[in-house]
Amino acid sequence: MATISKLTNPNPAAVSSSSFKPRSSSLPKSFIGFQSRTGFCSKLASSQLTLRNDHALRGSLLVKCSQSSGNGSAAKRTTLHDLYEKEGQSPWYDNLCRPVTDLIPLIASGVRGVTSNPAIFQKAISSSNAYNDQFRELVQSGKDIEAAYWELVVKDIQDACKLFEPIYDETDGGDGYVSVEVSPRLADDTKGTVEAAKLLHKVVNRPNVYIKIPATAPCIPSIKEVISQGISVNVTLIFSLARYEAVIDAYLDGLEASGLSDLSRVTSVASFFVSRVDTLIDKMLEKIGTPEALDLRGKAAVAQAALAYQLYQKKFSGPRWEALVKKGAKKQRLLWASTSVKNPAYLDTLYVAPLIGPDTVSTMPDQALQAFIDHGAVSRTIDSNVSEAEGIYSALEKLGIDWTDVGNQLEVEGVDAFKKSFESLLDTLQEKANSLKLVSL
Repeated sequence: MATISKLTNPNPAAVSSSSFKPRSSSLPKSFIGFQSRTGFCSKLASSQLTLRNDHALRGSLLVKCSQSSGNGSAAKRTTLHDLYEKEGQSPWYDNLCRPVTDLIPLIASGVRGVTSNPAIFQKAISSSNAYNDQFRELVQSGKDIEAAYWELVVKDIQDACKLFEPIYDETDGGDGYVSVEVSPRLADDTKGTVEAAKLLHKVVNRPNVYIKIPATAPCIPSIKEVISQGISVNVTLIFSLARYEAVIDAYLDGLEASGLSDLSRVTSVASFFVSRVDTLIDKMLEKIGTPEALDLRGKAAVAQAALAYQLYQKKFSGPRWEALVKKGAKKQRLLWASTSVKNPAYLDTLYVAPLIGPDTVSTMPDQALQAFIDHGAVSRTIDSNVSEAEGIYSALEKLGIDWTDVGNQLEVEGVDAFKKSFESLLDTLQEKANSLKLVSL
């Protein structure tokens, strides 16, 4: 398997022609094993956005991973346009699959960026034949399973970046980003995360790519280091106010340590997870069982998010921030993640509608995106009732809910879930290689 030191030459002709070797448990933890592409070579044809009405929503939009290329049609103006133009919140799509051109109608509908993660790619690659041709070529050229996986991912990210490049250009680098995550195996590896982020940024080679780094304690220093090297970052898996503040500080520290005279091209988002907070705390409240506890179900996540926005406003103001602004620095926007509703008893826009505010991003999977386009109301809500949010946050503490423990548990569960998706996908690719008769065991 290729090592990082062997990837310095981006010439595709340098790809090894050695025989394919199955994935083994001795694989390095870091993101390694593929060559950089020198340009965007795929022809972007029009695409067909597959429509589905799973939730009986009028005019719903849903991308369905296709088996092959599609054909496209333009979409009309939607509430997503109002969300950005009237309230300053960028709607992003939390999904990515082939053909990537299926994103074109969504972009026309107002989507301004894309987020991905190991679970998204696990679903996309394992459920579609659209990756087979490239996968076959990669393994026949000598790539091992993990190296082939990263090639598949990089191709999708590069193609998506091309689609969103006009938005990136129009906003002078303020929007139009596509996020790709470092290997989840590196969540506890500070140095490995830095090296993986640098390599992934180099290989994708697009100005509007965000390298996703988890907000684990070992990766907080990684965030500072990567930012200091001029690489834009999406910090993911943030579940608590304390960890969020550490993420902001890492961003500010990184900007200050960069030595760059122009900071305008180094940007970041902080992905604050929402629905998973309610999923966990609701279980705790049901266990407590008192009327007061039960009345707080479905309120914890939005309350904490509202307080996160207050922290955002505080940290990105004052002398320290103003000094960075003079060098062109841009605020690290809050991004609301995990916005799909897990409890069917809750409103399907629960984790979108109450979190609308300027300089924020809401990344929505299909369910949430459909719901908000269909019947979402656009108005500034994120700081409409801060005192109520503070009251809910305190009331939960009085009931014995420890926010630090909640954040730590959700972080562990989030990292573990991404690791399982990553390993499952590698296993799926191994099986795919076998089924394509590319590997003889």
